[in-house]
Amino acid sequence: MDGFVRAFIRASLLWLGVGVLIGISMAFWPGYALVYKPAHMHANLLGFVSMMIFGVAYHVIPRFSGNPLHSRRLPVVHLWVANAGLAGMVGGWILRVWLPRAGAAVLQAGAAASAVGAFLFIYTLWRTLDVKPARREVVPISPQRQVIR
Repeated sequence: MDGFVRAFIRASLLWLGVGVLIGISMAFWPGYALVYKPAHMHANLLGFVSMMIFGVAYHVIPRFSGNPLHSRRLPVVHLWVANAGLAGMVGGWILRVWLPRAGAAVLQAGAAASAVGAFLFIYTLWRTLDVKPARREVVPISPQRQVIR
């Protein structure tokens, strides 16, 4: 398994933990539910779900398509940009409660970075799927047996 795939899956698990912690705080202090709900949702959906999808997709799409991954560098960039962006979004949602202007700026920067990460993912997989797999040729080695090259 590629290092960036493992890193996406580990990031996914860390974001699940963050989402659960925010969820527990909302359960114990119901007043937090209104203000921290967006942070909770983004940690779980963009963090846990999306990071897991990114990692699994980078692992299986090349195998399912029969094509090598278009770039091995872009997924690493995607990993860092997406996680930094998500940290900005989650932090921005929380910070917005206490410092509205600073929180909004952090949230917007995080959202922009998350969008860049998503487009890196789209581009990388799109280009991976664009490659035509090598044509396999059936060569008879005897009248009863064939070999595929």
